[in-house]
Amino acid sequence: MTDWHLIEGTEALRRLNASETGLSGADARKRLAQHGPNALPEAQRRSPAIMFLRQFTDFMIVILLAAALISGFVGEPQDTIAILVIVVLNAIIGTVQEFRAERAVAALRAMSAPKAMVLRDGASVTLESSELVPGDLVLLEAGNMIPADVRLLETEELQVDESALTGESHPVEKQTATLDEPDAPIGDRSNCAYKSSTVTRGRGRGLVYATGLKTEIGDIAKLLSSEAGVKTPLQVRMTRFGRYLGLAVLAICVVVFIAGLLQGQPVMLMFLTAVSLAVAAIPEALPAVVTISLALGARKLIRHNALVRNLPAVETLGSVTYICADKTGTLTQNRMTAERFFAEGQLRDSLPGPEAGPPWSELGCAMVLNNDVSQMDGHQTGEPTELAIFEAGERAGYEKASLEQKLPRVSAIPFDSARKQMTTLHRTDGGRVAFVKGAPERVLRQCTATLGMNGDMPFDPDEVLARAEQLAGEGYRVLAVARRILDGKPGAETEAETIERELTFLGLVTLIDPPRPEVPQAVADCLTAGITPVMITGDHPGTAQAIARRLGILKDDGRMLTGAELERLDDEAFSGMVESVRVYARVSPEQKLRIVRELQAKDEFVAMTGDDVNDAPALKRAGIGVAMGKKGTDVAREAADMVLLDDNSSTIFHAVRAGRHIYDNIRKFIKDTMSSNSGEIWTLFLAPFLGLPIPLLPIHILWINLATDGLPSLAFTAEPGLMRRPPRPSRENIFAHGMWQHIIWVGLFVGGVSIVSQAWAISRGVEYWQTVVFTVLTVSQLFHSLAVRSEHVSIFKLGLTSNLPMLGAVLLTILLQLMVIYVPALNAIFHTQPLPLQDLAICFALSSLVLFAVEIEKWLVRRKLIYQNG
Repeated sequence: MTDWHLIEGTEALRRLNASETGLSGADARKRLAQHGPNALPEAQRRSPAIMFLRQFTDFMIVILLAAALISGFVGEPQDTIAILVIVVLNAIIGTVQEFRAERAVAALRAMSAPKAMVLRDGASVTLESSELVPGDLVLLEAGNMIPADVRLLETEELQVDESALTGESHPVEKQTATLDEPDAPIGDRSNCAYKSSTVTRGRGRGLVYATGLKTEIGDIAKLLSSEAGVKTPLQVRMTRFGRYLGLAVLAICVVVFIAGLLQGQPVMLMFLTAVSLAVAAIPEALPAVVTISLALGARKLIRHNALVRNLPAVETLGSVTYICADKTGTLTQNRMTAERFFAEGQLRDSLPGPEAGPPWSELGCAMVLNNDVSQMDGHQTGEPTELAIFEAGERAGYEKASLEQKLPRVSAIPFDSARKQMTTLHRTDGGRVAFVKGAPERVLRQCTATLGMNGDMPFDPDEVLARAEQLAGEGYRVLAVARRILDGKPGAETEAETIERELTFLGLVTLIDPPRPEVPQAVADCLTAGITPVMITGDHPGTAQAIARRLGILKDDGRMLTGAELERLDDEAFSGMVESVRVYARVSPEQKLRIVRELQAKDEFVAMTGDDVNDAPALKRAGIGVAMGKKGTDVAREAADMVLLDDNSSTIFHAVRAGRHIYDNIRKFIKDTMSSNSGEIWTLFLAPFLGLPIPLLPIHILWINLATDGLPSLAFTAEPGLMRRPPRPSRENIFAHGMWQHIIWVGLFVGGVSIVSQAWAISRGVEYWQTVVFTVLTVSQLFHSLAVRSEHVSIFKLGLTSNLPMLGAVLLTILLQLMVIYVPALNAIFHTQPLPLQDLAICFALSSLVLFAVEIEKWLVRRKLIYQNG
């Protein structure tokens, strides 16, 4: 691979068989056939049909489809229909969500392909950038997007914004001289310019040496295509849960079937009972609960301007332990701002107005006059640094229009990289005044005095330079401003060497890409929630460190690592320190990827936020990628799972809350359903061993499963969530924190109460004993649903009305159960008999015992007497 920044311009022309007059049309066509179009391949769009079919690949869905098939085979079509309806609705919800997100991202895609001005056959022509080939000579000017990777042959005050590629927030000065650093990072290769960067100032001519996938941005695209995404914690947990559940259900079927045969029950009855129990043991509503929870979470997030492209990503944020955020445009505003001002020995956070008098009034005047800012379509436009200084002056009350009437501009000496300063000359009543701004080390050495309140005063350049260096160490870009009053006739002096001397120092202006105002609170919230924020940027170490400290990301115990330092570390050494590093500066896209991988190797679950092209591979590799919608690039948005439409980083915290909320409610659903199902299993399993007849018919089991796993289970999605706790480990078992113990003991408790009710009814010789067991088992599960709304807080403290959908679902299910008991037409279908009101009251009393038993469990949990080790 050729290092073009190390090669002379003439040698670059020779190697590419190009000339100063450009390629001929015929030669360009040959090269286009050889190298291909100068474009990046676009990812293939998924059709709605493919999206729909992908919803059926989940292991739990496969088990449900198998259960539906068996139910139909053994003559229970109503359960087959119920399962199929749930599965298809689940698939439709998932497909609609994904399709909407795809359409929204398509709408966000950049406009038409950019054009390029190229020399062909000695004449300049405008072409589609996709038609460029190596050897083409491209003409660049302010406002152009650079269409390919080029070696610069001519520059005139050329500055390029490379933030999309490097993350550096301010434009980079370009020049043509050959460099001598073979390992110089992209941001330091000042004689090259790269595809997708933007010219902010000046003009130039560049020799195209790489197009399409061979460009720097093409390398990122290749990283992106080769980097596989990772499964979300929810997907991993649900797959594992489905697999274990399938094996457990099979074992239960066999045991119950054999136990019934040993008791002398008919073979067909036991087969139907075993199959019904298997169908009952599978939580059919789980996929619907998961999908509806995710869809509701996505809907809530869209109100916070967060577009979810990948539905499981909503829950994923609940597992996040590290948020790796790009600095420019994500944590900061990607807009240079003049923030602090130094004059007369004072450092101020705001520029005083004209009424403050000298030197502040003169500094403000120079800030709005010494620039090339112009107005276009009602907006100020110009080079970002100049625009920031100009806007600060205008905010303080210095109006350019009125000042230009008093001090009309007569000429200017433009900025160049050799002088590192810019001068404008203005006519005054008695002559002219020159305003100069530029690098402190240059301007201060030309100053012989400093302006005070009462005129010129003695000046110590070393003292002010030390202050400038101190401010630069805090992450600021510092510019010095000075003036010189010129006597004599206008036009007598025009050369830089005669004007830019014997200056009077006015002040220093510090510039920075400021943090977004909402980010410090979001960082504090993340730390409270046990999430570690990390800054990863291609910007300078000093700037990165200053911003990180201001945001609260970098504290005394945190470390900063540069890309060069990271390059020297082997995997073992980096692995030992990766969890203590809070800031990475001057890193490449490959290194961003390495950071994410190393954190994942430590079992950390990583969210990556970014808006630049160079963030895209890490966005895809991370557990969840979050891209910016406004300032973000198309490549970043395509790689991300979630897009922040308003670029507001605090939305990530809302998403974390939504993710934890969703996971907690899914856990509650599984806890409720599996406990209830285990109650049915223990009832059917233990009754024969106690000499009692089979307590329930297959239709009873299927009804209990449909009624209690239906509406009450979906109502868990309405439960509020908690944030003040550490994130759960991504590999944490879904049955952790006492859930498996709860499922076993509650199952045994409900089974025991049901068998007691069966024995009590049989001992009285009543014919409706089976209806008694059926009712106790159904209502017990409803009381249990109310009890497990919180793992710690008592239902009596939460209140029944704090989740109205749950209360409504329980009351509706009770009404349906009463209809099954007392409506004659339903008696025939469900093989039930009306219960006397006294017996019904006893059934409800026995059923309520499970609520009080769970309340005792929660009391013990609150006092940390049980479930301390999961």
